[in-house]
Amino acid sequence: MAEFVPKNSGKTRCTVDFLRVLWYHEDNTERWEARFLADSNITKRALASALKKLMETKPFAKITVSDICEACDMNRKSFYYHFKDKYDLVNWIYYTECVAALKEKNYQNGWDLLVDLCTYFYENRSFYRKTLNVEGQNSLSEYFRDIVATIMSSDMEKIFSEDDALRFYVDFYTDAFLCAIKRWLLDKDCRPAEEFAGLLKNCLLRTSDTILQTFSAESEK
Repeated sequence: MAEFVPKNSGKTRCTVDFLRVLWYHEDNTERWEARFLADSNITKRALASALKKLMETKPFAKITVSDICEACDMNRKSFYYHFKDKYDLVNWIYYTECVAALKEKNYQNGWDLLVDLCTYFYENRSFYRKTLNVEGQNSLSEYFRDIVATIMSSDMEKIFSEDDALRFYVDFYTDAFLCAIKRWLLDKDCRPAEEFAGLLKNCLLRTSDTILQTFSAESEK
């Protein structure tokens, strides 16, 4: 590297040398963090792939963390460094493959989001038929419900404003949507995603129109 400090300037040379070390350290820290994140994702994806492969021939309830680790030649310590349990791994799969991908898109309306969500579930229905049917704390069913409830809350607040029963409305529509998704995926003659999403849309819009017309007619009496 070319010398760029004045001769006979010990203080300046010391300062510049310090900055060189600092820059070198920061640059390597960023590279190390990027490498660490990349390695972390490789590990997580290996565990996810192992779980999916196991679920092709084995019920989710019968699969243990040891089975997952053995399938991808990894130790249990590595698994628990990244995930709390196998349910946490399933939730990570759903988030990285679906939620994170959908968040990258700039949807003009909620119906397009619904179609993409249903398409994802349909294309991966073999996996989600087994995992969405599992109930309990930290399960995908609970995790998915929390995400849907968050979306519903935002929409319901616009409709019901400060209604004291807002939580009830959110729970009602969230449970109805989750139940519909599960029933659809578990059906052996599962409808194509766009057809199912279209039926949901038609049901919600026509029901809403009917309720609105009835409410308006009663208000005019």
